Amino acid sequence: MRRIRNIYIYNNPDWPVFKWDSEMLMPLLSFVRNKQGKLIGKMGALGFELRNEANLETLTQDIIKSTEIEGEILDRGQVKSSIARRLGLDIAGLVYSERNVDGIVDLMIDATKNFEEELNKDRIFTWHASLFPSGQSGMYKIETGQWRKDLAGPMQVVSGALGKEKVHYQAPPASQIENEMRIFFDWFNLEQNIDLVLKAAIAHLWFLTIHPFEDGNGRISRALSDMLLARSDEQSFRFYSMSSQIRKERNSYYVILEKTQKGGLDITQWLEWFLNCLLNTLESSEILLEKIIYKHMFWNKHSTEIVNNRQRKIMNLLLEDFDGVLNTTKWAKIAKCSQDTALRDIQNLIEKGILIKSNQGGRSTNYELNPTI
Repeated sequence: MRRIRNIYIYNNPDWPVFKWDSEMLMPLLSFVRNKQGKLIGKMGALGFELRNEANLETLTQDIIKSTEIEGEILDRGQVKSSIARRLGLDIAGLVYSERNVDGIVDLMIDATKNFEEELNKDRIFTWHASLFPSGQSGMYKIETGQWRKDLAGPMQVVSGALGKEKVHYQAPPASQIENEMRIFFDWFNLEQNIDLVLKAAIAHLWFLTIHPFEDGNGRISRALSDMLLARSDEQSFRFYSMSSQIRKERNSYYVILEKTQKGGLDITQWLEWFLNCLLNTLESSEILLEKIIYKHMFWNKHSTEIVNNRQRKIMNLLLEDFDGVLNTTKWAKIAKCSQDTALRDIQNLIEKGILIKSNQGGRSTNYELNPTI
């Protein structure tokens, strides 16, 4: 085994007594809190149907992006359908969802809907087991619902080709996990003197530093952040996705995480990064909110004009997060119809002023939503 030269944060004598510069962070924290409050107020002014749609869309993004950070791609339709069923939402186009999708959905809904409930070993073991319902992590068998045992040696985060690996982090020995997590649970449930946004950042770092499981630590750490952010919002409705922003800032996320885990107990720089990431999250959420309101207005205006399910499916994709450009080939593939049928569907929507031909060049004609509708 390669010798670890770095002294990690948990090797500090006063671990886990974290320190930070409150005076330095206060302006940024106040700005984030103000932004957070305005967004919650804006969402509260919407009707129940729109709030449900925003919550559904946010949870869908959060789950997809949190999993994507770990290199796993989930089917959006499955995730959305699984969330809708668990929240009792009546939406069109529900599809079958696989066990691994239902598992991460169950975890996230429990964390955010039951945000006031105590966090303990049984609950977090249930979360971990839900991530790996088949007892497999990719091609590897994994022990679920229990702390890691380090049977193959110390738990390390590494990158690089075989024989040239770079060790980014080595977690505390398995023998320490039970005591480490007991201290963590006590702090998570009982500590009342820290702003909940800062607490979300600390919990994220602390859990990842203990790294108590063989796999799934990243997803659970982000769920813990979401749980504490829900407490800070004082509501289970989610209108912003921290995981989506972390996915966008993944490189800087790993850099600051490694730097903090190899440093002292002053975590000011980590907290500053987290607050800036949350600020970017809130700003992105305002764009998402505008899209949801636009989609709602679109269907109020055009629901009677779009009469077949193929058109409804494509329009919803265009109104949400369509990948690439729309042409007859892509329409036919998504709607599972012939290109002739796709062209008729498109021409019908052009005649109604809903679609227009795009100015983008290419080998085939592309189409887009009419920006004037």
